[in-house]
Amino acid sequence: MLKKRIVYYAALLMTITGVLGTPVICHGEESTETVMESEGGEADASDLIAGEDERAAQQSVGEEGAEPVYAEDLKEGTYSIEVDSSSSMFRIVNAELTVKDGQMTAVLTLGGKGYLKLFMGTGEEAVAADESAYAQFVEDSEGAYTYEVPVEALNTELKCTSFSKRKEKWYDHQIFFKAETLPAEAFVMEPETIDLKDGDYTVNVELSGGTGRATVTSPAKLRVEDQKATAVIEWSSSNYDYMMVNGEKYLPVNTDGNSVFEIPVLVFDEAMPVAADTTAMSAPHEIEYTLTFNSASLKSEKSVVTQQRIIMLVVIVAAAVTIVLVKKKKAKKM
Repeated sequence: MLKKRIVYYAALLMTITGVLGTPVICHGEESTETVMESEGGEADASDLIAGEDERAAQQSVGEEGAEPVYAEDLKEGTYSIEVDSSSSMFRIVNAELTVKDGQMTAVLTLGGKGYLKLFMGTGEEAVAADESAYAQFVEDSEGAYTYEVPVEALNTELKCTSFSKRKEKWYDHQIFFKAETLPAEAFVMEPETIDLKDGDYTVNVELSGGTGRATVTSPAKLRVEDQKATAVIEWSSSNYDYMMVNGEKYLPVNTDGNSVFEIPVLVFDEAMPVAADTTAMSAPHEIEYTLTFNSASLKSEKSVVTQQRIIMLVVIVAAAVTIVLVKKKKAKKM
């Protein structure tokens, strides 16, 4: 009787174990069911990353001695920029760099449609990252694949990996954003120091750009403080309501007459990019100009005043001499 009960409970235990799916170990070996579960599990992370033998030959990118450029080195805006890639199979045909709120992002356009998503980093990092960190492709108006990615720095080798649509693997690359291909006005300029004593000066200034109809008063007044110069720019029109210099907005310092601004002089003897907003058109319009300050023409206002006084004195003396000579001639005739 006892033997039958033991057999009964053993059979019951085996039945319950089978229903719950617990692996049954027999003589130290896993059951076939357990082995099948292991074989049918998730793929190993390394299977999602292309090996060196699967990737196209890699080329070096970057330029020796190139100084990294960060968001704080650039003015806010969107600029076209060239980007080098280490792989011929990851060809970047167009790139638009956006600088905003101290961050940089870029919209990259690839030469093909073989990649579903990008990640700024390595394939290994991409596998471990959340899906939200991927830059999914977006088709532009011409059907090309574009991807918006964060940019840590320009003139720096950056790791970038792309997920192949056909191979379903991540392919690692190096990319290099070439700062030298940005327009000069994209860079924040540090004001040039000038070896002059603090005081007031005048300087010749040349305006270029726009329609060519606008002019500025030259020579312009210049104030030097702590080796930094500030120029007084007077336009030939009263329709300018602000100027942009080095990413900063400057408002007029007057309310009547032609628009007058006080702006920093960032550089001498080179074209300094500025912009001025005009209200003369149907809608306000920002126009790009350059100002060139001629350092050779710098004169202290004291010397200018002295020269003016000398000239006036010479004129007065000449007039007096002329009057005396005329009177003498008249006296002789009499």
